[in-house]
Amino acid sequence: MVNFSLERRAPLPVGEAWRRLTEWPRHSDVVPLTRITVVTPAPTRVGTRFVVRSGFGPIALVDPMEVTVWCPPTDAGPGLCRLEKRGRFVRGWAEIEVRPGPGGRAWVVWREEVDVRLLPGVFDGVLEGAARAVFGRAVNRLLRRA
Repeated sequence: MVNFSLERRAPLPVGEAWRRLTEWPRHSDVVPLTRITVVTPAPTRVGTRFVVRSGFGPIALVDPMEVTVWCPPTDAGPGLCRLEKRGRFVRGWAEIEVRPGPGGRAWVVWREEVDVRLLPGVFDGVLEGAARAVFGRAVNRLLRRA
């Protein structure tokens, strides 16, 4: 099991950064070999479920997720979304926090715990490095794209 967090400052209003990070199908555009299917009706709220499928053909990880906390940002405070990973092989959670930062920029914190079943702990360092690289790049690209 690995835990990591990423922090980014974006030249965006808080609401726009939140929108870009929480439109789940957009993640398919920035993570290679990944498709996201939302399986519950819009809009996103507690209980929204979606499935992340990463890989190609029969060689893919399926990562079902559910929104368990949904508090969009307001003028009075930051936004927080928590996702629980509910898969057979990938477990854990992710949190996306968006708050006002210096100079009117959005400050984003992405926290994640990932546990891949049957993957020995000796590979935790490799898993953490890969997760940081993939999610860091995804967050950067999501915050750059309209």
